[in-house]
Amino acid sequence: MRLKLFIALMIGTLFSAQICNSQEEILYKKVDTTQLFLEVHYPPNMESSKTYPGMVFFFGGGWVGGKRSQFLHQAQYFAKRGIVCFLADYRTSKINGTTPFESLKDAKSAIRFIRNNAAKFNIDGNKLIASGGSAGGHLAAATALIEGYNDPADDLTIDCIPNALVLFNPVVDNGPGGYGYERIGEAYKDFSPLHNIKKAAPPTIVFQGTKDHLIPVVTAEYFKMVMEKVGSRCDLKLYEGEGHGFFNYANLKAYKSTVAEADQFLVSLGYLNVEPKVAIE
Repeated sequence: MRLKLFIALMIGTLFSAQICNSQEEILYKKVDTTQLFLEVHYPPNMESSKTYPGMVFFFGGGWVGGKRSQFLHQAQYFAKRGIVCFLADYRTSKINGTTPFESLKDAKSAIRFIRNNAAKFNIDGNKLIASGGSAGGHLAAATALIEGYNDPADDLTIDCIPNALVLFNPVVDNGPGGYGYERIGEAYKDFSPLHNIKKAAPPTIVFQGTKDHLIPVVTAEYFKMVMEKVGSRCDLKLYEGEGHGFFNYANLKAYKSTVAEADQFLVSLGYLNVEPKVAIE
């Protein structure tokens, strides 16, 4: 009886250790009393002698609200595929009384923190993917394309530009007629990703619903055109009849489809191997 109890306790301890090792929460930034965390999801059976791609997700919510758990399922899937995944906090107006400009500063800080700690996370700092949906998609794209809005507390010698972008109905146009212009104003000229596309922009995949009431298809198509004009890859995947936020886990069919397409995109970049296959759950 004692032997069975000992074995059961050992199994429970090992299982708990496995869970702790597969996920952790790390403070990456503190602004006054505000603490911002990265929730890290590691591939199973990580090898300390290897490095892995990294992928950071920024939640949507119009820079007003939202939770990092929005991309939990995507992070769990790509962790199983061999990517160290990060779900990032950033400041929002509802919680922190901040503007979209602070949100971008935080996104850049998150990428710098991850890259500066690449060895700790066992990631390849040259294979860092930024992803996000809606306003989070803006932040991901803006870390790659926008030169300003850097937190002065950051070590600016550390590059905040990701090596690839995976964007879900992203807010890329903040100009007149675009999303958020009433808050951004004339600052759109150096804040809007669409207006700041330049050579050497990272390879990008964009997922867009054709019935999105916030981000018109023509905006996504124009973003693709300008990206390709400067010589950067930009794959646009249109989802017929889908609206804003169609990629979320609640829409299981679209969730699985966008994850599969993103997987193929990362395979094409050499960030993932075709095998072994992992079920998208």
